[in-house]
Amino acid sequence: MDGAPGCVGCHPAARSGAWDPAHDFGPSGCPVCHGGDASAATRKGAHRGLIAFPGNLDNAERTCGRCHPREVRGVREGPMHRGRGMVAATRRVLGDCLGPGGEPGDLQTLDHGPADSLLRKRCAGCHLGQPKAAHAMDVVHDRGGGCLACHVQANPGNTHPGLTARVEDGRCFGCHSRSGRISLSYVGLAEVDEAALSGPGAERLLRLADGRLLERREPDLHHRAGMGCIDCHTARDTMGLGPATGDDGPCDAVDITCLDCHAARLRGIDPTGWPAGFEALRRRIPFALEAGTRVPVTTCGTPLWNVQLDGSRRLLYPKRGGAPLPIPALRPRPGHEPEGQHGRLTCDACHARWAPRCHGCHLRYDPEGRQWDHLEGRVTSGRWLERRWGIDNGPPALGVTGEGRIATFVPGMILTVEHPAWEVPRFRRLYARLSPHTTGRARGCPSCHHDAYALGLGEGDLIQTPRGWRLDPEKDPGPDGLPADAWTSLEARVPAPSPHPGDRSFTREELLRILAVEYPAASDPAASP
Repeated sequence: MDGAPGCVGCHPAARSGAWDPAHDFGPSGCPVCHGGDASAATRKGAHRGLIAFPGNLDNAERTCGRCHPREVRGVREGPMHRGRGMVAATRRVLGDCLGPGGEPGDLQTLDHGPADSLLRKRCAGCHLGQPKAAHAMDVVHDRGGGCLACHVQANPGNTHPGLTARVEDGRCFGCHSRSGRISLSYVGLAEVDEAALSGPGAERLLRLADGRLLERREPDLHHRAGMGCIDCHTARDTMGLGPATGDDGPCDAVDITCLDCHAARLRGIDPTGWPAGFEALRRRIPFALEAGTRVPVTTCGTPLWNVQLDGSRRLLYPKRGGAPLPIPALRPRPGHEPEGQHGRLTCDACHARWAPRCHGCHLRYDPEGRQWDHLEGRVTSGRWLERRWGIDNGPPALGVTGEGRIATFVPGMILTVEHPAWEVPRFRRLYARLSPHTTGRARGCPSCHHDAYALGLGEGDLIQTPRGWRLDPEKDPGPDGLPADAWTSLEARVPAPSPHPGDRSFTREELLRILAVEYPAASDPAASP
């Protein structure tokens, strides 16, 4: 040791680092997080019981949980760790409705049937329980780490990594640039397949470090304004602190809705009457608490401590710093009336400019191969091979949620799956609800009412004849007879399902009503993405 007391005698660089004020005890209180024995005279003694990466979920209760027990419990039981919705949907789609014990199951209790094997080998790598064993700020590959997955910061040189509540967007990217790809879409990047290399604009394509090919698209207007992920996603939803209603229950998956900030009239609270359980948020308010200043509250009851309501002004103070941003209020105009003809539409139904769309996938299980098992943390027997095609990006399809709202849907699964346990391959065609995170100018009337893809019919020309409507599709049919990019058809008497129970495509009667709507000739087709 160099004569200095405690851990920093051997680790002098730990004195410096991006220490958040809440953790300014760090340079002199290493054992609080790392365990070990700071009074020991030998390296072996000092490292007895050492926790190299506090915050991994196998140690979070006795490290981070000493000060943040509620948050650790929420993360351990929340959707970003348990993934119950993903497990249930995969089992339901592939025919394994329940786990071996008859329970719905989660990513920590997977078996070895076809659905669970697919999750083990291809999908379970993003849950927060994956251990972090190296401090590498690689936003493409970096996933897991429990509390560290979000709250660890980059550290210059050999200094100690800092911990912060000002979570960077890159912390979300490793997991959320996959599947729904909202981290990509939000910043205006869209995945394409290799066929794009031979098309127009190939010289402008980008490639991620993991090999995926990207094109540039219009970013979300919130990103252009300077907002980060944490400006709309609170600890209540990201850390599973909402009511225990399942992965998709209210206040669990999403805390803030668009109207919580943009409604014509906002419900505000006086900071002196702050709700119980949110005292720590009150200390973060970045503006002066003058007479008449109020703070809005989400539909789920969370105070938006970084939004100032002062007379007619609405200002959002970005949580990661920067100048306050004015928040526009919803203006009275056609389509915005809550009780009007568009009252069932979600905001995304009109304002999502584009979404990722993948129209072909083939999965095959090779029992002779070997592949990494995310649960066991090692390579095991069996390998899932994937081939995808028809990857593009454009206006999303619309459908109906289980709550009766009109929302945006994307091809969640248009795939053929082969497994030795089945006599024949299984074909599935399912669209999944998605908030694309590409908010912008509203689409025009024609882009919904007379657009085949928006109605779930796939790309093509909708033609009105004396005998009714017909579609000339652009894509060839798949194994079920529907065009390769369709969700349903004009002839379908029963709506097509979605992986989320209750969600569905439009019925035939709904399609005909939508097509029959007449809109003003001045309706702006250019408003379509």
